[in-house]
Amino acid sequence: MKTKLLDLSLAELSLFVADQLGEPPFRAKQLWQWLWKKRARTFDCMTDISLAARTRLNEAAEIVWPEIVTDQKSADGTVKLLLRLHDASLVETVLIPATSRDGKLRMSQCLSCQVGCAMGCTFCSTGALGFTRNMSMGEILGQVLVAREYLNDDYNDPLLKNIVFMGMGEPLLNPVEMMKSLRALNNDQGLCFSPRRITVSTCGIQRGLLELGESNLCYLAVSLHAPTQELRAQIMPRAATWNLDEMLAFLKNYPLKARERLTFEYLLLGGVNDSPDHARAMARILSHIKGKLNIIVYNPSLGSPYRAPSPEAVLAFQKILWNKNIVATLRKSKGQDIDAACGQLCAKELTYPQTGIYIKKN
Repeated sequence: MKTKLLDLSLAELSLFVADQLGEPPFRAKQLWQWLWKKRARTFDCMTDISLAARTRLNEAAEIVWPEIVTDQKSADGTVKLLLRLHDASLVETVLIPATSRDGKLRMSQCLSCQVGCAMGCTFCSTGALGFTRNMSMGEILGQVLVAREYLNDDYNDPLLKNIVFMGMGEPLLNPVEMMKSLRALNNDQGLCFSPRRITVSTCGIQRGLLELGESNLCYLAVSLHAPTQELRAQIMPRAATWNLDEMLAFLKNYPLKARERLTFEYLLLGGVNDSPDHARAMARILSHIKGKLNIIVYNPSLGSPYRAPSPEAVLAFQKILWNKNIVATLRKSKGQDIDAACGQLCAKELTYPQTGIYIKKN
């Protein structure tokens, strides 16, 4: 079986080059740049590598990118890509547009890290799929390669500026491949993303959380969605196995830089967690932690028991937090018309007459 080079960290690639190819150490750095910076799909285009070395590479290794099955474009400019992995598994990634302070169009990419999700949060379409498997580093970061090619991105002035691990799956349940991916994202000879441009979101997994904080490779966002253990256990039963009070005590000591804050995410579900009492309880929580709150209005999904809160309820919730001097920002939902917004990602059953492609709904 050939080695999938995109699955190798730079250190692992160096060992492969020495042990399998008998090449000097600098060859690994050349390969790394071809794979991640120049987005090479074949070895034949690697013209600064000898023909003999390229022949051995073709015999021992392969470059495997996710395949775009469909692309959907929202009225607001959001793009959702349905990708097929090497074993025919399907995942989705989303490109979200924004205008930078200098007026330029920039994109953020929402990455998936698992095929499906084991957490089963009751408001999330991905959770309804169940868990199939973890994704490898090459599959996780292959989404970035695909996106940059799709955008025809210029490496020196890229459209794609931010990475958020908020797609399918729970990042901290795939810790080894996640940490490899973060180190590769930060490598300035490859994908070259600054840690301040990367956010990892978790619904509350203690394993690996301290290592993530000490790595300084990304920002952390915690999906809270309820101010009490009881309510959290109702809507996020598996995430709530880590008691809320214990989790908050842990996060109070989470490693942060001088001006850095934890981000807490709060999905407003109409009639469930959007009352003034819930807002006041959230204010009490945040008064003891160096954090800020991202408020997200629920995006309805087919068959879901939940509904979005009224605009009045959303504003009232936010005002209570503001009055308590809590930084609370309403995240603008994008891509809702193509099921690309928060909590909507899943492999849907679609038939495309033009291609005959059929995608199974789980």
